[in-house]
Amino acid sequence: MNPTPDHSVIEPAPEAEAAISLADARQRIVDTAYQLFARRGIRDVGVNELISSAGVAKATFYRHFASKDELVLAFLEQRDRVWTVDMIVADARRRGGTPTEQLLAIFDVFGDWFSRDDFEACSFINVLLEMGANHPLGRASIDYLARIRGHVQQLAEEAGLRDTEDFSRSWHILMKGSIISATEGDAGAAKRAQAMARTLIEQYRP
Repeated sequence: MNPTPDHSVIEPAPEAEAAISLADARQRIVDTAYQLFARRGIRDVGVNELISSAGVAKATFYRHFASKDELVLAFLEQRDRVWTVDMIVADARRRGGTPTEQLLAIFDVFGDWFSRDDFEACSFINVLLEMGANHPLGRASIDYLARIRGHVQQLAEEAGLRDTEDFSRSWHILMKGSIISATEGDAGAAKRAQAMARTLIEQYRP
């Protein structure tokens, strides 16, 4: 990927580096990347800034990640676990008493997310648009977006809907569209998408 200009990095003291290694330096780097990449995108964040922000030595960084692209892949994996599974799917399942209610609750979760000060849109969409569908990171983002559809399809199957793969693709359009609308500043994007989602569910009932 295109290199990003960086400022020089001050290496941490050996004793500080030793303490970091005990606290799992790799995870510290990934957590730092998660915050920076989610807010600012991939190209805007350089390796030297990542190293400095994580408080690790350059050698430690490259011991865990041979390239920035490898770190981005780790970021996308963590984003899938933290955002897709723990935030969206798990919270929607907690909020709804039935699979149909859980599907609709996705947009209740979105509504809360959209109103947060740290709302950062969908990193998978952002990386896909930033890097392109033919770049390895773009392809990885496509795979993670497909996993989101898989969660929707599972709920649709539990709800007894028909043509669940087709349904999940249509549902995912509502999800992605609401995220873009919220990014534009539409405070009612989640509620609007939820209203359309109710109609979609009826269309796919047996």
